Amino acid sequence: MKEPPPRPEVWLRGPVTGMAPSLQPVAHALLQALEELERITPVLRQEDLGSEPGKAASLWFHYTHLAGSLDRLLTYARGEALSPEQQSRLAIERGTEPPPDATPAALLADVREVIGVAIEQLRDTRESELDEFRGVGRAGHPSTVRGLLFHAAEHTARHVGQITTTARVLQRLR
Repeated sequence: MKEPPPRPEVWLRGPVTGMAPSLQPVAHALLQALEELERITPVLRQEDLGSEPGKAASLWFHYTHLAGSLDRLLTYARGEALSPEQQSRLAIERGTEPPPDATPAALLADVREVIGVAIEQLRDTRESELDEFRGVGRAGHPSTVRGLLFHAAEHTARHVGQITTTARVLQRLR
């Protein structure tokens, strides 16, 4: 049986329903990141999560940081301060070892959830608010809703690329 041709990347499939035109690139990047993680995660083993080939950051770090940072950037874009739970999660991300119960599937589920929240937040974001000031972090570094959302997409894509590369290296080391 012949395999169907691969689907084009998300950005080539047309607009995301209910999304403002200026936020389409953000939505496309996040959805593409999720699709790439859904392809790579099933081949990962639990013991791969803490590996640091060549002293590179572990897969566990990249998955947890991707989800945590996306959640924090969305919070700042809404003009809110981080919750105590979000601050605790940041400390966990900085840990060097994955917890014993960490699994690739659970990490993917966490990322899937936060990207789903992001897509809904993008749908709820009015174009008229994109250039509103937003302070980032305790220091209140200056940004805008647009700046935070675009950074969220590029930061997510960066970590997906690192996950993909690290996973390929680990597969070759097996």
